[in-house]
Amino acid sequence: MTSVRVPVPSRTLLNKVPEVTLYFWLIKVLCTTVGETAADFLNVDLGFGLTGVSIVTGVLLAVALVFQFRATRYVAGLYWLTVAIVSVFGTLVTDNLTDNAGLPLEASTIVFGVLLAVTFAVWYASEKTLSIHSIVTRRRETFYWLAILFTFALGTATGDLMAEVLGLGYLVTGAIVVALVAVTAFAWRFGLHPVLAFWFIYVLTRPLGASLGDYLSQPSGQGGLGLGATVTSLIFVAAIAVTVVYLSATKADVIPGDAHAPVDEPVRGGTWQTVVFLAVILIAGGVGYTLRTAALQDDTSTQVPVALRPVPGGGPAQPVPVHMSPLGDLSAFRGISQDTLNLLDSGNQPGATSRVDDLEIQWDNAEARLKPKDKAEWTKIDGKIDKVLRELRAANPDQAGEKDALTALLAALG
Repeated sequence: MTSVRVPVPSRTLLNKVPEVTLYFWLIKVLCTTVGETAADFLNVDLGFGLTGVSIVTGVLLAVALVFQFRATRYVAGLYWLTVAIVSVFGTLVTDNLTDNAGLPLEASTIVFGVLLAVTFAVWYASEKTLSIHSIVTRRRETFYWLAILFTFALGTATGDLMAEVLGLGYLVTGAIVVALVAVTAFAWRFGLHPVLAFWFIYVLTRPLGASLGDYLSQPSGQGGLGLGATVTSLIFVAAIAVTVVYLSATKADVIPGDAHAPVDEPVRGGTWQTVVFLAVILIAGGVGYTLRTAALQDDTSTQVPVALRPVPGGGPAQPVPVHMSPLGDLSAFRGISQDTLNLLDSGNQPGATSRVDDLEIQWDNAEARLKPKDKAEWTKIDGKIDKVLRELRAANPDQAGEKDALTALLAALG
């Protein structure tokens, strides 16, 4: 990242990415929010299922990339449509690893961090620059979109890790991300390499957009505004469309200059800054993760509950231990599950589907508190809850399958 003048290979094309302006970051956050809410809308509200949505989105992404690569110039609508689809697909990649493959979010964060680092390393070794002002060859364009995909996947894993596993919640996670973006922007103004600052903020805008989307879509009882995934997605899609139409008309985000001219990059010690910057981030993140998980572990100690057993002959009742799940008191989840089963027994399918939403929300909110107690037990029950959610949210629900899933969940809850 430290080269002064980067020679452009002979086979050049017009730069097909936008200039980094306020509009760029605005649409980027909007796209990341849509990526979060649209994935939930297709998966849950329309009942396509995680696998089905992933396949459809993957096909759409392939088609969008074909048109993007075949374009001869930057087209705002095409570019941002591709980014929006990448946002949804990147979210689904992480969700598949977590829900279907059972990979912990800590591992997903490390995997996508390494993949992104390898992409940047190979890109820089090949092209001697990571600047978006130099995307003027097919090879650089390929590196660019591969990096974009990994930033979305990494941002999803990191944001979910902070919000769910560490129990910070989406609002606190969003506040932390905003603070990190502000610090990075401030450092850039005082000498941080612009390419390093750009890509770091690009990763951070993913959990920022997800936090915003979850805050708007979650029920008011869970600290959100209760707009729902459908309304939130429509609002942000409309905002993206309006902004893209404006940019298409004004050309305010078109990178000026001759695409065949050498690209100038300021010398700001990009290599050593990257090493120091990443070291600080890794150390701070590791310390924060350790302290937070230690605090959660301290919070998991619970006293074994007892009940009083009557003694024959009228003597004083004797305390006896009550059997409890390794995760502690799960009576709240059992109560919701039993309510759902009762609603099914009474023939109230819509009521049961609505009630099971409470189970998902409360279970997700309790993950940071419960999972450290017994990871294997938590994973077992989490899988049974996922099965219940799939059964009740199916396009054509099978009542026998729903009741079987709920019965198995109740048995696991103890």
